Amino acid sequence: MEMKSAGRVFGRFLPTSAATRALWICAAVASAVLLLLPETVRLDGTRHADWLQFVGRFHPLAVHIPIGLIVLVPVLEIAGLFRPVLREAASFVLGLAVAACLGTLVLGYLLAYGSGDTGVTVTRHVWGGIALVIGLMLCLLARSSWSTGAKKYSYPVLLTGVLFALLWTAHQGGTLTHGSAYLTEYMPAPLKRLSLFNNAAAARDANSFYGRQIHPIFDANCVACHGASKMQGGLRLDSYELLMKGGKDGRVVIPGNAQRSVLLERITLPADNKHFMPAEGRPPLKPDEVARIRAWIEQGASPASRTVAGVVIEEQPKEAPPEPVGDYSALMPEIHQMAQSQGAKLLVVSAKPSDGLILNTVDAPANFGDAQLARFQKFASYIVEANLARTSLTDASFETLSRFTHLRALHLEGTAVTGNGLAKLTSLTHLTYLNLSETKVDSAAIVPLTSMRNLRHVYLFDTPAQPATAGDTHTAERSAQ
Repeated sequence: MEMKSAGRVFGRFLPTSAATRALWICAAVASAVLLLLPETVRLDGTRHADWLQFVGRFHPLAVHIPIGLIVLVPVLEIAGLFRPVLREAASFVLGLAVAACLGTLVLGYLLAYGSGDTGVTVTRHVWGGIALVIGLMLCLLARSSWSTGAKKYSYPVLLTGVLFALLWTAHQGGTLTHGSAYLTEYMPAPLKRLSLFNNAAAARDANSFYGRQIHPIFDANCVACHGASKMQGGLRLDSYELLMKGGKDGRVVIPGNAQRSVLLERITLPADNKHFMPAEGRPPLKPDEVARIRAWIEQGASPASRTVAGVVIEEQPKEAPPEPVGDYSALMPEIHQMAQSQGAKLLVVSAKPSDGLILNTVDAPANFGDAQLARFQKFASYIVEANLARTSLTDASFETLSRFTHLRALHLEGTAVTGNGLAKLTSLTHLTYLNLSETKVDSAAIVPLTSMRNLRHVYLFDTPAQPATAGDTHTAERSAQ
């Protein structure tokens, strides 16, 4: 009887039962070795030979190969229902997946052992890789019986388990790469408040200088390698208590003495130094971030102090929610008619009428002038953004635009306006963005704009009002404030 899958190789030299028995013995021995690996070669947090890290760093690259092969197996098995020849391809791919997964596991272990990585997530990732290799070997063995119809459920159940193990292991690896807050950083506030996602250690000091200015730096740049998930050198920086405790080599922060603090020394080393932090190719901390850390340490590294002498950081004001514009539902027939024709159009911001309309002239900018703008006065109180760039508008348009009482953004770049009458826009209390680039607006014309408290972005590129030192649009913006 012809052997299927991996048993075929042994079947050429041994009876079928003997070949199967030999395969099971090999799988059992390999599984025992893998299960004993974490106990035999312990991840003790100590850095080892550099060549181990050099070889191990191919793990993030190689890991995509077994992932692709594992996912391909069930695809081929299902496709084999319609094209039986693909079943043999599935057997071959499964064998490759075992070999690739084993090789990737070895590379990953060399990386963790060589770099001294420890932590809960590192351990979970290692055990996930071991479970995957063992599961794939069992799938390879069970598939022979399944393909002959002897055991209908063992292989599908094992393969399903392997897919779940793959998802779990990949999640642990993603956490190591991107940090524990990778999925929760932009999570809605109500979900963040759930105990499952709440970081009590960080929240406890949230109102102090440490909580507002120091912890966020560590969280964004350091915790991926020095947190609960991954703990290089036995050092964790995800809470004040653990930061002050230090790592395997002792304390890294000496309150009142920044020069003796190893942490500050590491983040100020040249980027090509092997002890430079953040490591693993991450960008260095910004000069102002280093200055904050230095000043905080020099003044006692307090977890509770609200301020640090000599460090003044302006808090960004919170933006108020946009004011509702009212209900334009009665005008929807005209708005829909515009949308179907060429020329200027009114676009709805969202399904809620109170979110307003956008005036867009992209389809016919050259044919849109002051007279055409005046026809939109009936919609004026509902328009929150007007894209009028490259149109034929002149200074006469400011009279009409002053009636767009809910206007927040106005594009006038490339028009014929000179700024005469620009002061009429000061009545637009919701205006935050104004683009006057490539116009003839001069410095005298924009003086009235300085009284507009909400106007934060004014673009004056390639205009007489552009500052002589303007190297970018931001310089031009600030000159108008």
